[in-house]
Amino acid sequence: MTLKMTRTFTIILLLLVTGSCMKYGPSETEAFLPGPSSKGLFIVNEGNFMYGNASLTYYDPQSGNVENEVFIRANGINLGDVAQSMTIHNGLGYIVVNNSGVIFVIDPATFRLKGNITGLISPRHIHFVSQNKAYVTDLYREKITIIDPGTYTVTGSINTTGHRSTEEMVQWKNDLFVSCWSYDNKILVVDTQTDTVTDSIEVGNQPSRMILDKNNKIWCAASGEIYRINPDKRTVEKIFTVTDDASYSYLEINASKDTLYILNRDVWRMAADDEKFPAQPFIRNRNSRYYGLAVDPATSHIYVADAIDYVQPGKIYRFDPDGTPVDTLTAGINPGAFCFQ
Repeated sequence: MTLKMTRTFTIILLLLVTGSCMKYGPSETEAFLPGPSSKGLFIVNEGNFMYGNASLTYYDPQSGNVENEVFIRANGINLGDVAQSMTIHNGLGYIVVNNSGVIFVIDPATFRLKGNITGLISPRHIHFVSQNKAYVTDLYREKITIIDPGTYTVTGSINTTGHRSTEEMVQWKNDLFVSCWSYDNKILVVDTQTDTVTDSIEVGNQPSRMILDKNNKIWCAASGEIYRINPDKRTVEKIFTVTDDASYSYLEINASKDTLYILNRDVWRMAADDEKFPAQPFIRNRNSRYYGLAVDPATSHIYVADAIDYVQPGKIYRFDPDGTPVDTLTAGINPGAFCFQ
């Protein structure tokens, strides 16, 4: 299930009205030549819950070229139901497909399948601890799954008793900080050497996105607030109020890790050293349904996803580091996550 659970009923009604149906992959495949560049951007399109229409888009910022549906075109099969996130590690792309309970492993240069990881319930994100160990969070399971990336197999799990939903992960030294998103208010601390939960930090409701800044402070978005956390002391240092309601905030950081970007209706920008939330937005909402946010780790260009009506293909707006519009492209249905090469 997607993070945006409050929109589920709206999406279902829209799908019934439009008479959408599940689609199945073709038997033929397509070779992408000369192939994508090494500086491109993958856009993970969730699709609609229970419709199996998740997809993968590839965008080349240098040429402006956009390729949609690259997974099904390269492999002849659908990506599945609700694509949640994607991470590139050791030259391979790991696409986490939430409601299908699978992680597809692809070659980012060809989009071709290299393998898949199954035995998962409702995977959300993957974090690589070492060459032979990675963690996978889960929406409906009181466990973090341990996998071997080399063999694409499940090798164990970490009990998260009392916390059924684990979400984003940030590592500091040997400690992994894990947000507990669904109906929770904790960030768990996991010892990556012993694979055990050793501590927890209380924050606001629905903690999700986390990042690490230049000062080695962890930032976490939770229900209209942003928390700055000292990972050594495992304490909340500062709470920044974004809105007066409990709306969800997206959180990103620039290439030098000294500037934060927060998406909550508008796009807000603040320095990692700031002690006060900005009074005015950095990029104002253009009457759109902003659905995702990313900042290029190399160029600090800003990408904002627009779900439009949650049924038709979404849009991606690209801005330069000063907030000037650069490009607009069409992606898949409900573009929600980004992965830079």
